[in-house]
Amino acid sequence: MSGIQLIGMHGWAGDHRSWAPWAAGAAARGWSFYCGERGYGRESPLQPNWSSGTQQRVVIAHSFGPHLLSEALWREATAAVLLASFTRFVPEGREGRAISAALRAMARRIQAGEEQEQLRDFLQQAAAPQSRSLLPEGPLEQGISSEGRDRLLEDLARLGSTGGLPAGFPSGIPVLIVEAVQDQIVTAASRQELKQGLPHATVWTRSDLGHSLIDPALPDAVLDWIADVQA
Repeated sequence: MSGIQLIGMHGWAGDHRSWAPWAAGAAARGWSFYCGERGYGRESPLQPNWSSGTQQRVVIAHSFGPHLLSEALWREATAAVLLASFTRFVPEGREGRAISAALRAMARRIQAGEEQEQLRDFLQQAAAPQSRSLLPEGPLEQGISSEGRDRLLEDLARLGSTGGLPAGFPSGIPVLIVEAVQDQIVTAASRQELKQGLPHATVWTRSDLGHSLIDPALPDAVLDWIADVQA
């Protein structure tokens, strides 16, 4: 199994440091783990790529993360793990109009220089029902650069326009969807649309967790699933 390469991609307001437990678990199995980085804080943006010659290439992405990866990377993936993710972030109808309004309000706060307060509120909602203090450090603690502020705003607009699987997503690959019943960020309608778009995916539903999927046992469980499907 030494030929497995994993690429992790964080979602909105996150950074690569959230993948530290996953990278440690992969290393213990003799796998490689690389992270993408959007660069909201002081980290430099990084679009990851597969190592040449790797035969088993698995994407693990949280929330908006799948939509932040390149089409070329997705085309070469051999399996995918979608953590609290979605195809369409803004559902149709009244609920979708309310979410669009909320995204615009978030953008106004960031434009007004309240990005720290906005991220603090967002992360508290993402962690619920657990405490935000359980989340790994990220851009909020690091400080938001002016370039990072621009990327936060750009990605809020991209969130509102998502409408399907990421470009290049291969058909027929093994997919694991991990969804959280208490998710306060991704609506039940959006979670259902993702499952409908990937009808053959394995679905793990966690009734005890929220959007951030705070569970120290989750990385090893997911890595076990990868070991089974990529054997």
